[in-house]
Formats: sequence, C-alpha cells, structure tokens
Amino acid sequence: MSSATTQFRLALIPFALLMAYGSNSYAQQSTEEIEKAKQKKEAPAKAPTASAVQKVEISGAKGYDERRQDTASKIVVTQEDIVRYGDTNIGDVLKRLPGVTIGGVQGRGGAIRMRGLGAGYTQIMLNGEPSPPGFSLDSISPDNIERIEVIRSATAELSTQSIAGAINIVLKKAIVTAQRELKAGISEEKGKYGENVSLQFSDKVGRMSYSISGNLNHGDFNRPDLSSETKTSNSGAPIYSRHSETKSEGQFSSVGIAPRINWNFEGGDILTSQSFINANRFSGHNTVGTTVDLADPLDKSTLFLNEKNSNSSDSSSIRSNLTYVKRLADSAKLDVRFGANYNKRDGETYTSAQGSNASLNRSYLSSSSDKGFTYGGKYTAPFMESHALAAGWDGGLSKRSDENHRRDILNSVSLDPINEAFSADVNRLALFVQDEWNYSKELSIYAGVRWEGISTTSAGNTYAEIKNRSSVLSPILQTLYKIPGSKNDQVRFGLSRTYKAPDTGRLIPRRFVAINNSPTTPDSMGNPQLKPELAWGIDTGFEHYLSDGGVLGVNIFLRRIQDFTLTKVVNLLPGTETCVGACVSTPVNEGTAQTRGIEFDAKFPLRSLMDDAPAIDFRANLAFNHSTIDSVPGPNNRLDSQTPVSANFGMDYKLNDIPLTLGGNLSFQNGGLVRISQEQYSYSIPKRVLDVYALWKFDTKTNLRVAIGNALHQDNVFATRFVGNSSTTVRSSTSLTNFALRVNFEYKF
Repeated sequence: MSSATTQFRLALIPFALLMAYGSNSYAQQSTEEIEKAKQKKEAPAKAPTASAVQKVEISGAKGYDERRQDTASKIVVTQEDIVRYGDTNIGDVLKRLPGVTIGGVQGRGGAIRMRGLGAGYTQIMLNGEPSPPGFSLDSISPDNIERIEVIRSATAELSTQSIAGAINIVLKKAIVTAQRELKAGISEEKGKYGENVSLQFSDKVGRMSYSISGNLNHGDFNRPDLSSETKTSNSGAPIYSRHSETKSEGQFSSVGIAPRINWNFEGGDILTSQSFINANRFSGHNTVGTTVDLADPLDKSTLFLNEKNSNSSDSSSIRSNLTYVKRLADSAKLDVRFGANYNKRDGETYTSAQGSNASLNRSYLSSSSDKGFTYGGKYTAPFMESHALAAGWDGGLSKRSDENHRRDILNSVSLDPINEAFSADVNRLALFVQDEWNYSKELSIYAGVRWEGISTTSAGNTYAEIKNRSSVLSPILQTLYKIPGSKNDQVRFGLSRTYKAPDTGRLIPRRFVAINNSPTTPDSMGNPQLKPELAWGIDTGFEHYLSDGGVLGVNIFLRRIQDFTLTKVVNLLPGTETCVGACVSTPVNEGTAQTRGIEFDAKFPLRSLMDDAPAIDFRANLAFNHSTIDSVPGPNNRLDSQTPVSANFGMDYKLNDIPLTLGGNLSFQNGGLVRISQEQYSYSIPKRVLDVYALWKFDTKTNLRVAIGNALHQDNVFATRFVGNSSTTVRSSTSLTNFALRVNFEYKF
C-alpha cells in the first residue's frame, strides 16, 4: 500500500463518519441481469447463448456489481442487510437505506420517501411493476426478498411515475440446490407481545425448481397520544384552549404464503409463476378524553369532549404473475408477462362521543375491493455492435368498488342514514424503447423514451360520472464515465422527465366527515379536476471504489415540477370569519415547484484504512434536501413537508474469538417549520432512531438474533397552524413511543 494511498484513505475517515447508511452494493444477480451484464461488458457484439445463461445461473455472478457497472444509477441492498435487524415488516427495513426516510411516528410505520418526498413522488415497485391498488408491502415478509434496489434516476423500462426516485423490491427466485429454513421470533414493546414464524422450502427437480414460503404474525400494541388545540386573536388574546389524551390499544395478525415455480425448457426458454396469498385481521379500541381550559364564547357548534370508538377490519389479497422468456434466433429474446390481483377489505367502526350539550353515536361500515390484471413484455436483440436495444410494452386494468354506510344518532334522535357506493376503473398503457451503448471502455450511454397513458373513470350514487385522461412522454438519458487512469473513480449524469399521476381516491369528490370540524381537523374531499404533475430532472454523481469492497459516493439532483398539487383547507361558507363546521381539505393544482439536494453515502471495512484493524464494517449516508413552491410565500415553503436533512450511521463488528456479530444503526431526520399554503403551517421535531442487534452463530445452520428497535424511544411532536384574518388556530400532538425487543431463532435444515 503506497503512502499517498494510505493518506488519502485516512483523510476519508471524518468525511465518511458524517455520511449516512450506505448499503452493500454487491447482490447476486438473476439470470436476466447477468445476461445483460455479459452483453454490455464482456461480449458487446453478441448476446450470450442459452447454454451460457444456464452456466451463469448455476455458478452465480459473485464478481458483478450492479451499482458500479450499470449505466443506470442505483444502490442495491442484499438479503443479508435486509434481515440483519430481525425486522418483521418492510417499512423498518427501508428506513435505513441511503436517501430513504419514513414519515410518521417512530416505530409505527409511515409514508416511504426518497429525497425527503413521499405522497406519490416515490414509486414503490414489486419485481419491476408498480404495486397494485390495495396491496400492502407489509404483507411481504422480509425473508422473501432477494434484494432492494434504490433507483435514483428513471429508466424507460420501468414506470416514470418516480419524480423523487423508485424503490424496487425484488423477491427471491427458486434456486438449484435444496434449502429449508425455519425462523421463529418473539417481540415485546411496553408489556405488549408479538410472535412471528416463517418457513421456506426451495428445491430443484429435473428442469423444474420451486420455492414456497409461509409466514404467521401476531402482535398487540399500546399507543398513547397527547394533543392540544388553542386559538388566539391576532392581538394575542386567548379565545379558547383545550387538551386531549388518547389511549389506543389493539392487536393485529396476518398469515401469508408465497409459492414460486421455475421451469427451464430445452433451448433455454424459461416459464416462471409466482403468487402471494395473504390474510390480515386488525382490531383496536380508542378512548379520547378532552378537557376545556378556556371555552370559546363565540363557538355555537357542538364540541364533543369525550370519545370512544372501536374498529376492526379483515382483509385478504392474492396476486399471481406468470412470466415466459423465449429465446429467438440470432440471440434475440422475448420476455412476456401477465399478472392478476385481487384485494378485499371489510371494516367496522363504532363511535360514541359526549359533549357538554350533545351526544353522538355513529356506526360506519365499509367494504372495498380491488381487482385487475397487468401485462407487459420486452423484445431485445443485438442489432448493432456494442448496443443493447430493447422495446416493449407495459399495461394494466384495475377496478375498485367501494361501499360505505354511516348512521348517526344525535341526542337520541336517529338521523337519515348515509349510504355511498362508487366504482373506479383505471386503464394504463405504456410503450418504451431503449438502447444501452458501450461507446468505449470508459463511456457507457443509456438513452430511452417512454410513453405512458392513464384513463380513469369513476361513478357513484352521490356524484356524476367522472372521466380523467392523461399521458406523458418521457425522454431519458444517462451516462457512466470511468475516469481514464483510475480503476476506482467514475462519474454519472442523467436527464429525465417524470411525473406523478393523481391517485383515484384524490379524484373522487367524496367528503369524509370529522367528529370535531375545525381548520386543523377539517373534513376531506377529492378533486376530479386534478392534473398530473410533470417534472424535468437532472442527476449527477461521483463514485470512488476502494480495493476491498468499500465505496464512497456523492449524488446531486434537481427537479422542476409543473402543476404542483397543493392540499388546501377551504371554507364552504364564504364570507364567514371562521370555517368551523365547514372546513374541508382538498387537493388543487397550483403553479410550479423546485427541489434540489445532495446525497453522500459510504460503505467500507475498517481494514481498508488500517491493516491490523478489527473486523468492523462502516455504513453511512447524509442527505440535504431543499425545495420551494412558487405559489406559496416563503420562507419554509417546502414540498410535501420535505425532510431537509437525513442521515444514517451504522457499523457491524464481527468478533474473532467467538461466533458473535454486533451492530447498530443511528438514523436522524430533521424537521422544522413548513408553510403548506397561504394560511397553513406544520411543524415537526427532529427524529432520532437507534437500532442495535447481536447475532450468534451456533453453526452454519443455526443462528440466534437479538435486536432492540427504537432504543432511544424519543417522543414524536407534530403541530399544525392555521392563520385566519383575525385569529390563529394551533393544534399540537405528542406521540409517546417505546423501544421494541425482538428475539429471532433461525435454523436451516
């Protein structure tokens, strides 16, 4: 090791320790990905033969690194990282990935965000397809995931509904050797226990290989919350003040099974079937007690001070996909896939509320179903030397049906029941063409274009039929340049057009009624006039690879969004000073927005810096995000309550003398004040989450994993503010969190 190299690596220590969690970028590839790499890197003039593909599948591709060699910018997280902390749901896994944050309360899940943006800006995919309506990612056990791809810049082959980026969850494929694995675990959180069991079988019989896995989960929860609401005049005089205490308890359970079958035909054709079947049950009980410190003398509406409600739901889903890979003449290939999905959910909510001069008993019954199918395909052929040309299609049709029945008894008087029913059909079709060109050993160029159209039709018994159509043409360019004279440094640049289509629920003008309507707790209603948000974006980055598996990277992004969607609180009684009783939150298109940021990530073993160092691996990332909305006055007029700063720092220490591995991850998400609209503000405190684990390997087949999640158990504080012409209303809430202890036993047989 030269002196200059040693000094350079040592200089990286303070830089890397400030970064956030990077990921292991070395995933074993599927047959299709390996073939793609062979075409690009080893034999650009000719695609590999069918027999070569079979050899690759058996021997693996341990030396191939997607992040380093693919022209498209992505980070790959391996299955080893996914199961490291013994998580039972995907949300807990994603929160540690580079550039990914989770909204909501620590330990309770929330919106998945890239570049600090959620609410549809981040595309969540399953095996390269957008997750279907009603399909919950939490229904997939982390044990069934082969790898997770964090895709920073769009590609024509995948949906371009990814302004912030995309997260692709790739499920395990059947393997060539028999594997059987049993995992059983127990968790505890403030006296509430949970249990989980998973079992997986994989084997090969002749030309057929199969894998089947099943999982069972059960858990109890206790989630206390505190909240307060105050209203003051513009002169600072108090108008009213009240605070509430919420006690929420319940339980959940789920069962799932996921079979997969691969059939290899003579000549290299492959037929694959993969399905998911899940059933979930949830029940909860909430009690809300409100104390009035100062009553509002001008408020003539009914204020319910004490509220009790019980809710339960049952849901089931099935998803099945069939893929056929056909080898054609001259090394061409045709991939065709079909899929079907069905989701059913039934829910019941019963509410009893008492006020100073009124009582309310409300029953709310709901039933919904989502069903549909998807189809797609891709044709690839080596038309020209050093080019990998592909063209294909991607589409789907989904139908949602929803029925809701509400009945209110106010002051012992039964009001007219409200029965709502509606249906929505969504038809999607996309066409794409792309080319990956190895211009030279140093320069690779990806160019593609994707056209995607969406047609939505909705009809209900409380509104007229609504039709909405939109289409987007998305040109995409990405380049990878390996700096001459250096085997370890490379630069990326990408230009793309992406979009965010309004989801069906936000298009339907159906009003959801709050118990106590106010500017900070309004009713909500969709807007059938919503248009897609369109964005042009630039991504550029630099990557430095260390000789023994480490990587340091920096990525800069910029997006300009047209027809930005803003959620506003409007007053249905114009001319009145306050909207109490008539406050409705609704989405509208308002002007343009810009977002930009820089991300750092690192992964390296300590031995790359010190020859005699212990076996410690570091992972880190750090992200700065900034955005502005033109139609909202500043400062703090950020997009979708965007996370301005996020960071992760993790390390693993493998002891030499005993078969024990220790590790942990500390994550940070900055909060602060956000101006949502002319009148609305929100505030959240910075969040810190510490997860630690210990893994004891009894032998090559038996492991014991102990983990503590949310070890700091920091309480979460969130506030909203509405500024009227003569008064200001502020509502704040404090969610009390706890650490969770998880113990998992893993056995391969």
